[in-house]
Amino acid sequence: MTGDERPVLDSRPDFHRATLELKCAGLNDAQLRRASAEPSSLTPPGPVQHLAEVERNRFQRVLAGRDVPPPYGEGTGYALDPGRGLAEALADRRRETALGREPTAGRPPDDTGRITDGPMAGREAGPRWLLIHLIEEHARHNGHADILRERIDGVTGA
Repeated sequence: MTGDERPVLDSRPDFHRATLELKCAGLNDAQLRRASAEPSSLTPPGPVQHLAEVERNRFQRVLAGRDVPPPYGEGTGYALDPGRGLAEALADRRRETALGREPTAGRPPDDTGRITDGPMAGREAGPRWLLIHLIEEHARHNGHADILRERIDGVTGA
């Protein structure tokens, strides 16, 4: 919990990634597909898929400048396709995490990339902002996963 800025910024998303996986662990397929906090249609794998999109957008598109499509097409990624399960969603998120580490490796926190679309299109963003935003996104969605999991089977914590 002390040290240089970059190792701290790099380690916090890993903590949140692992936490989200724990919140999905032990649920059967029917439970994973259950939207348990009405009126929301969000299911436990929804945040996993959404965060795969966030990692792709922030690191491959913004920081590396790669022209890559969204991992789930033009949708939000929150809905789990009937032909896919948690294992596939986690594999997608892990792949995007691994691919996202490449453009940030060795780059100073003040370096910049450019946001290509959405309401902030054209603005510059650097590794520091992108990693802080990733931490915020994970923390927010871990909170959602807490609620979903508790409503499904009463499990809290992790």
